[in-house]
Amino acid sequence: MPATHRRTRPQPARARAARIFSALRRTTPVPRVELQHRTSLQLLIATILSAQCTDQRVNQVTPALFQRYRTAGEYAAADQTDLEHLIKSTGFFKSKARNIIGCCRTLIERSNGTVPGTMETLVSLPGVGRKTANVVLGNHFGEPAVIVDTHVKRVSQRLGLSASDDPDRIEQDLQQLMPPQEWTRGSQRLLLHGRYVCLARSPKCRECGIENLCRWKGKQP
Repeated sequence: MPATHRRTRPQPARARAARIFSALRRTTPVPRVELQHRTSLQLLIATILSAQCTDQRVNQVTPALFQRYRTAGEYAAADQTDLEHLIKSTGFFKSKARNIIGCCRTLIERSNGTVPGTMETLVSLPGVGRKTANVVLGNHFGEPAVIVDTHVKRVSQRLGLSASDDPDRIEQDLQQLMPPQEWTRGSQRLLLHGRYVCLARSPKCRECGIENLCRWKGKQP
């Protein structure tokens, strides 16, 4: 959970949020992370690559990447130029390559290459913020984790679930609106809803399963 103090949301807000998440549960019964992976290390690397990049593009890059580098030790020993070439199409490839190498070197030093399962240790790794850590914690380790990316931020604001622009504050707001056992699935449903329905520029309001619960003034009639 964020280090900042958590606030208690009023009961009406929680009741309205429960209706929203119940409706999203019907439209997306089984929300899954769309980054293709088989191991915790692959999910960690793919999530680092997904910054400012679509999951679709990352999934085009990772098959060759995961075939070339199979362990944290192999990433730690990678030539940065070679790694940059493999991930170039994901954007910001120089900093991502540097972070991946640094991250895996730290994993080797601290845990013999094993991906840790706590927020504190994950966010201490190069290139790993709360969003990346929550993806790994929620989808690999099964820990309650609220994932906040650009889609979750946009949908949360449009639905009135959070009025903040700060990802940590949005994470806290959503934590207050869902029981912990629903944090990962609930935030993943918001993410997928934003990715495929509540688009940034041309939201598909006529196809939206929660349009009647939406308070956004910009929604389409």
